[in-house]
Formats: sequence, structure tokens, C-alpha cells
Amino acid sequence: MFNRVKRGYKKIKMEETKKVENIINLIPSVKNIKGIPNQFEIYGKDYTLFQSYNSPIALIQNGKTYIFKNWNYSTTTGKYRNQFLNETKKETLAKLKSGVYVAVDFDINQY
Repeated sequence: MFNRVKRGYKKIKMEETKKVENIINLIPSVKNIKGIPNQFEIYGKDYTLFQSYNSPIALIQNGKTYIFKNWNYSTTTGKYRNQFLNETKKETLAKLKSGVYVAVDFDINQY
């Protein structure tokens, strides 16, 4: 009887360990950009997100780039967005208008 309990315990323990490992894989890694306050790169399993303060700015996931409504909020946001995307505001705008980038929660025609 003791062996059954022991084996059952090991099985539950392994299942719990796998659950924890799955949760850990979902937790992103956050990197403050060059020590600048409130500018973050967040690395998930299959994505990288640039966030300024509490606002998502740009998301790269599975080779596709999504730009969020606060993408052009301030000069500081723009500076670090440009570094994240490795391009200028003009290039980002052209990619948005051509459909290379996806505009999230805003109308690109307002620019």
C-alpha cells in the first residue's frame, strides 16, 4: 500500500511540476531600455513588445509587426520606438499605410 501512495505522489508531483514549468514559460522577461525609466522591452515565448509607461507601442510576433494607438504619443516614446523597430518615424508611417504593419485600435488615415 505504501508503494501505491508513493507512486501516486510522484505522479502528482510531476504533473504539478509541468504545470509550473508551463506557467514560467508564459511569464515574459522584461528589460528596461538602457536604464531609461518607463521604457520597456518585454520578451515572451513568441513575441517582443515595446511598452512606454503602461501603453503598448509596438509588438513583433511571428514575423508580424503591430503598432498601437499611442505609437506617436511623445518625442521620448518616438525615440525609443524608432530604436526598437530600427527605423525612422517616416519609415514606420509608410509601413503602416502600406499594410506591412498592422495598426491596432486607431485609423492610420488620420496621419
